[in-house]
Amino acid sequence: MEEPEPLSPQLVVTPPQSEESEGINVARAVREIRRGRRLSQRQLAGRMQVPRTYISKIENGKAVPTLSSLERLARALEVNICELLRDGHSRREHETAAVLADPFLAEIVPLVAQLDPFQRSMFLNQVREMAMGRRRLA
Repeated sequence: MEEPEPLSPQLVVTPPQSEESEGINVARAVREIRRGRRLSQRQLAGRMQVPRTYISKIENGKAVPTLSSLERLARALEVNICELLRDGHSRREHETAAVLADPFLAEIVPLVAQLDPFQRSMFLNQVREMAMGRRRLA
């Protein structure tokens, strides 16, 4: 009788999910919306009548909210539940549409695309400085 060949363990490696993942990321959506509404975790927890640590666990991906909790989160954040369940691709489309809704930005976007990399870098640095409120000294 022939001896069976010993099996060697197979290592299965799954790539870590990046924060820029295309999939649904409730944790990130909750954090971004909460911050956009200028709410602390404590304030959001108060609106939901849950411990602050529960909000922290959701935002850090340590807890997955139930459908009931998602409804309460949406109500507390004053958004549609779909906003919490939007995937990365549709979230980017929504953000792009919001930016292009501004007439000034919609006019600049095609012009920026025509700049070479150095010009684009210089332009974006200037915009970044203006957005941060820095003033250039002559």
